[in-house]
Parts: sequence; C-alpha cells; structure tokens
Amino acid sequence: MNRAIFLDRDGTIIEDVGYLRDPEQVRLLPGAAAAIERLNRSGWLVLVVTNQSGIARGLLTEDDYRRTEYRLDELLDAEGAHIDGHYWCPHIPDVSGPCRCRKPGTLLYEQAAERFDIDMKKSWWVGDRARDVLPAAAFGGRGVVLLGELAAPEPAGKGHRVLQARDLSSAIELILRSDS
Repeated sequence: MNRAIFLDRDGTIIEDVGYLRDPEQVRLLPGAAAAIERLNRSGWLVLVVTNQSGIARGLLTEDDYRRTEYRLDELLDAEGAHIDGHYWCPHIPDVSGPCRCRKPGTLLYEQAAERFDIDMKKSWWVGDRARDVLPAAAFGGRGVVLLGELAAPEPAGKGHRVLQARDLSSAIELILRSDS
C-alpha cells in the first residue's frame, strides 16, 4: 500500500486570491514547489483535495477550475515537482445542498484511497484550515495545520494527531522527520 500527503490548494500550495478562475493568478507560495518535490523524491503520493464553492456560487466554471489546476501543474513541473492527483468539490450546502465531498467530508479521500491503494493510517493531511486536516481523524492519519509566517508553531508531542507549522515547507519537514 502507498502513503499519501493530502494537500489543500489555496493558502497551502498557492496564494489564496478567493474564487480563483484566471490561470494567470496562480502563484506558488514560497517553498511550496521545493517541498512537493521533496515529497516526490521521498516516495510519497502527493494529492490535492480542495473545496471550490465558487463553482456552485456561479463565480467560476468547472473549466475555469481545470485551467487553474493545469497552470498549477505547469508551475510545479517547471520546478521539478508534481501532483499525483487532483480532487475537488464544486458544492456549497447553502446552494447545492449537502454532499459528502466537501471538506471535511471524506468522499474525495475515499476515492483517492481506492484509486491509489493508499494506507490512510500512514498518510498525512496538510492545510491552512481545520477542515483541511479534520479528515485525518476519520482515517487514523495525522494532520498539520499551517499557521502562516507570522505565527510560531506550538510544540506537539508524539501523541498528538494534528501538528502545527508555519508553511508547507515546515510541515513537510515535520512529516519527513516523524517518518524516519
């Protein structure tokens, strides 16, 4: 079975500009490509799982989303990194009703686990919001919440299932250190 790192997209890998629809606005956060490339070299599957409620709100289309996804892949490829799979939820309960794919729902993770034969207990969830890492508990995995560059991470002992880090690079360092 494979191990995976499930990454949020906006605010974790790229700048969060709100309802991103223009591929030209896709900008990697500092160190994100290098962190992903490091995971690629270490044998981890890297999967993006993102809520895209702007689709249900009519602020962007599925094609807009796919163009920004393609642009992200291009930017990472230029830095020698890659995403193994992209999963996204186009819903928002107020508009499209409840769904199982909107984070912290587990449907997209279940689909990824089946497709890639993932050992979810050995996998990690990383994002800038609690909903990005809450699914880790449902699968027995671990999470890292990103606090931003001005926040100091709080130390967490081995028994904690959710850690904190300043940015994606710091989160990947924590994960790889705990894996050794």
